[in-house]
Amino acid sequence: MSNFKPQVSFITDESIRDYRNNQRRSQTVYNTYPTYRLLKKDLKDILKENVSEHVTVSRSKRGEWGEWFEHWVLSNGKPIIIKEGWM
Repeated sequence: MSNFKPQVSFITDESIRDYRNNQRRSQTVYNTYPTYRLLKKDLKDILKENVSEHVTVSRSKRGEWGEWFEHWVLSNGKPIIIKEGWM
């Protein structure tokens, strides 16, 4: 089984501005976390910064093989998963 660090990808106003000024290769910001638990602690702040329709989290699941994805949005001030599955 291959385990990898959880990763979150999102777009901010600043990343769009840097992309348009040719300071970045992509509009998308990628952050890697040592654990899924630490990622979930920062998720609410990330969702507030995000300007796209959702935030994507990629991770491995314990005891499973492959890569798992989750699309998160902010609903009534709380992060919720709107879609999830295997990549």
